[in-house]
Amino acid sequence: MDIVNQGLARRYRAEKRFRLYGIVAIILSMIFLVFLFISISANGYTAFQQTFVRLDIHLDPEILDAGSLADANYQGLVKQSLADMFPEVTTRREKRQLYGMVSNGAAYQLQDYVRKNQNKIGSVIQIWVPADDDVDMVIKGHIQRDVPEAERRVKDNQLSWIDEFREQGRLEKRFNTTFFTAGDSREPELAGIKGAVTGSFYTLIVTLLLSFPIGVAAAVYLEEFAPKNRWTDIIEVNINNLAAVPSIVYGLLGLAVFLNFFGLPRSVPLVGGLVLTLMTLPTIIIASRAALKSVPPSIREAALGVGASRTQMVMHHVLPLALPGMLTGTIIGMAQALGETAPLLMIGMVAFIVDIPGGFTDPSTVLPVQIFLWADSPERAFLEKTSAAIMVLLAFLVTMNALAVFLRKKFERRW
Repeated sequence: MDIVNQGLARRYRAEKRFRLYGIVAIILSMIFLVFLFISISANGYTAFQQTFVRLDIHLDPEILDAGSLADANYQGLVKQSLADMFPEVTTRREKRQLYGMVSNGAAYQLQDYVRKNQNKIGSVIQIWVPADDDVDMVIKGHIQRDVPEAERRVKDNQLSWIDEFREQGRLEKRFNTTFFTAGDSREPELAGIKGAVTGSFYTLIVTLLLSFPIGVAAAVYLEEFAPKNRWTDIIEVNINNLAAVPSIVYGLLGLAVFLNFFGLPRSVPLVGGLVLTLMTLPTIIIASRAALKSVPPSIREAALGVGASRTQMVMHHVLPLALPGMLTGTIIGMAQALGETAPLLMIGMVAFIVDIPGGFTDPSTVLPVQIFLWADSPERAFLEKTSAAIMVLLAFLVTMNALAVFLRKKFERRW
C-alpha cells in the first residue's frame, strides 16, 4: 500500500509540474504579445496626428484667372506667402529650406480651396496646410534639437523658423485624416492607407466568394459521399500537405497560371484573390470536415430512418449543424489571407499605387504589402506610418479572430 501511495504522490507532483509548465508557457506568450503591441504602438501612435501650418495667402487675381484655374501657379502663391513672412531670407539655399517647411501637397490643397471659393479671389485668406514631414518629426520629438546640424535633416535656421511659427500660433497638431483617406505617396505626410485597405477588401471578397463554396463543397463530398478507397486517401493526404506549403509557392503558381497562361492583368485584386483562394482552400476544407465530423451519427441515422435521401440528410440536417464550425474556419482562413504578403509579391501587387482602386481589375496593393513598402523607405516619418499601418492590420486581425470565437461560442452545440 505504501508503494501505491508513493507512486500516486509522484504522479500528482508530475501533474502539477505539467500544469505549471503550461501556465508558464501561456504567461511567456502573453508577455511577448504585450511587448509586441507596446513596441508597435510606441512607434506608431504619433502617426494618427499631423502637424499643420497656417499661411496667409493673397489670392492674386492676376495669377488666378477664373478661366484657367487648373493651370494657375498655386505653388508660387504658397512660396510667396512664406517669403512675405520671412523677408530677411534672400539666398537661394535659404529660400529652398524655407519653402521646404510645408508639404508639396499645400499647392493642391490651395487649388481645391480656390475652386470651391472663387469669390475669395483677390483677398487674403488663412489656410492650414500640412507641414513637411521633417517639421512634423521635430514637433513630435523624433528629431532631437541637440544633435549637431550636420547630422540631422532639419537645419538650425529651419528650427528658428519653427519656433517663430509656434510663437505666432501658426503650428497645430490635428487628427491625421489623410492617413485614412488617401492612397500611397512619396511624401510621408501625404501617404495614407485607403488604397491598400480598399485593395485588401476587393481581394478578400474574391477570396471569400471562391474559397467558401468550393471548400465547403469539397469537404461535404469527401466526408459524406466519397467512397473510402485509395484515391480519397491520396486526396486527403495532399490536402493536408497543401495546408503546410509555404505561401510563396502559391504566388509562383499564380504567376505561372493566372498571369502567364491565362494572361490576366498584373497587380489587380482579381488575381490576388485567386492566389489567396488556392492558399486558403486547404484550411477551409480541413475545418469544414472537422465540423462535419462533430455532428453525431445519430442525426444522420435518424434522418435516413424517416426516409430522407442521403442528399436530404446532408443538406437539411448535417450541414446546418456544421455550418458554425465552417464559418469559424472560413474566418480564420480569411484572417490568414489578410496578413499574407509573399504570394502577392509574386503577382505584382508590390507596385507603387497612388490612386484608390475602384474595382476588381484596377491596379492596387494590399495592406501587408503597403507595410512592406513603407518599411523599406528611408524617411523617418515612414517609420511611424509603418507602425500605424501595422496597428490597423492587427486591429482587423484581432476583430476577425474575435468574431470567429464569438460565432463558435454562440452557435456551437454540445452533444
